[in-house]
Amino acid sequence: MGTYKEIVIADKAPAAIGPYSAGVKAGGFVFTAGQLGIDPENGEFVPGGVEAQTRKALENLTAVLEAAGTSLAKVVKTTVFLNDMNDFGAMNGVYGQFFTENFPARSA
Repeated sequence: MGTYKEIVIADKAPAAIGPYSAGVKAGGFVFTAGQLGIDPENGEFVPGGVEAQTRKALENLTAVLEAAGTSLAKVVKTTVFLNDMNDFGAMNGVYGQFFTENFPARSA
């Protein structure tokens, strides 16, 4: 029997810092771990607040998806965690630059 799951290694996204994988391919799907606004070069949050961190998190997600052979265009569901719901508008503005049509379902 073939491999049930394949671990996705994304060189352009932050490495996992615990016992988890950034992405896993299984059964025709790609499952991703949450991505933060962390610069994979230095492991630190990018400066510039929620907009810069949202942009970096979505760039990191894009890198994981591309390493798995897919893209944001095929995402069906996202979950966004915010420290402060007052940041929703700023996050949503950047989010809308990455997801421009055929939007995935989303929880925030």
